[in-house]
Amino acid sequence: MALVGVRVIELAGLAPAPFCGMILADFGAKVVRVDRTKTSTSLDTQARGKRSVAINLKSAEGVALLRKLCVQSDVVLEPYRKGVMEKLGLGPRELLKENPRLIYARLTGYGQSGSYATAAGHDINYLAMSGKIIHTVQVLRSLLPPTRANWIFPLYTFTLYLT
Repeated sequence: MALVGVRVIELAGLAPAPFCGMILADFGAKVVRVDRTKTSTSLDTQARGKRSVAINLKSAEGVALLRKLCVQSDVVLEPYRKGVMEKLGLGPRELLKENPRLIYARLTGYGQSGSYATAAGHDINYLAMSGKIIHTVQVLRSLLPPTRANWIFPLYTFTLYLT
């Protein structure tokens, strides 16, 4: 395994961070997913090979615990919007002072700068902004017999199977 001995902290989020953490775990990294407290339990299909810990980041103790985990790790996978970790004092500048070898990976929708930096970004947003959804619906609509609701099925199918 190529990544045996690599310690990864994955902060709970939507698909990009859990998927990245799962791939790193598949290659032998020791991945610890940091979940939010008081969340509903559901089957996580991307939890393969990971350990999980729930930390309350709204408490000083929780922030201190996460800082300790991050400083002792090799990689941090952070999926939050711009400024969330900085408000906790756990942004890359702070953590890299304590662990200069840390790889701090930000998996945000629109990056850290620009007009959409503070917005949540998901695959459906990118497809809509690019015009890909309407293009695909128009192509699929031409393949269906004319009905009043022939736009619903292609759009639903496209968004369901694309992700």
